[in-house]
Amino acid sequence: MKKSKLLTLITLIMATALLAVGCGKSVADKNISTRVEEEKSITWGVKSDLRLVGLLNIKDNKLEGFEVDLAKALTKRMYGDDVKVNFVPVTSNTRMALLKNGNIDALVATMTILPERKKVVDFSDSYFTAGQTIIVKKGSKITNPQELVAGTKVIGLQGSNSVQNIKKVAPLSQVLELPDAAQAFSALQSGQADAMTSDNVMLYGLVSDNPNYQLAGKPFTTEEYGIAVNKGQKDILNKINKTLAAMKKDGSYNKLLLKWFGQIPGFKVGDVQ
Repeated sequence: MKKSKLLTLITLIMATALLAVGCGKSVADKNISTRVEEEKSITWGVKSDLRLVGLLNIKDNKLEGFEVDLAKALTKRMYGDDVKVNFVPVTSNTRMALLKNGNIDALVATMTILPERKKVVDFSDSYFTAGQTIIVKKGSKITNPQELVAGTKVIGLQGSNSVQNIKKVAPLSQVLELPDAAQAFSALQSGQADAMTSDNVMLYGLVSDNPNYQLAGKPFTTEEYGIAVNKGQKDILNKINKTLAAMKKDGSYNKLLLKWFGQIPGFKVGDVQ
C-alpha cells in the first residue's frame, strides 16, 4: 500500500474512533432501568466472602446471603420473574470501580452511605443499620476497641471506612489493611494481629463459623447501608426506593432479616429498620 493511501486510511480510522467517543455513551451512562427491561437481565455487585451477607457456596458454586436474597427480591418486584439476575463478586476495594465502569448495574454490598461517596454515586434509602466493632480470640485481654493501645495491631479492609474509624478510636494501635474479609480473618487466625475490625454484620458471620472468636465491645459507629447506582440513574433508584419501602411495609423485608440473622445473639430486627 502506498504511503499516501496508508496515511489516509489511518486518518479515517482515527476520525471514526473519535466520532464514536464523542457521540456515544458509556455503559454506565445509559438508562439502566430501560436496558434491564429490554434485555431482561440485571447485574448486581455483591460480597462473596461474608457469611450471612454474601458468600460463595463451594458446594454448588452459588452466592447466598441476606444481600443476595435482597437483590433477587428487588429484581422480581421491580421487573418481574422473566428478568435474569446476575451477580458479580466485589470487595470494598473494587466495588466502586466496577460500578463506575459499567460492569455492574447496582451495588448491594455493605456500603455505608457517606458524603464523599455521594459525590461519586447515588444511594438508595438505607436498607440496613450496622455498627463497627472488633473481633478477638476468646481469652484475649482486649475487651473493647478502646483497649487497642500502643503495641497492638488491628486488621481492617482496604477501601472501607472502617480503617479511618478505628484510627480515631485506637490511634496508637497499628492498623494493617487487607483486600477482603477472608484474608483479614486468616491473618487474625495466624496471629498477625490482636483484633480485626469491621461492621458488626460482617463480624457476626465470622464468629458464627468460628466459635473460638468473639465480638469485643459495643459498636462505636452507626453505618447506614445503601444500594449504590451511578449518577443520573434516577429511574432504577426510584424503583429501588419504592420497592424497599413496600417490602418493609408488608413484612417480606423482615423475613429476610430473620432468615439470615435471626439466630445471631444480640441481633434485633428493629435496630435495622
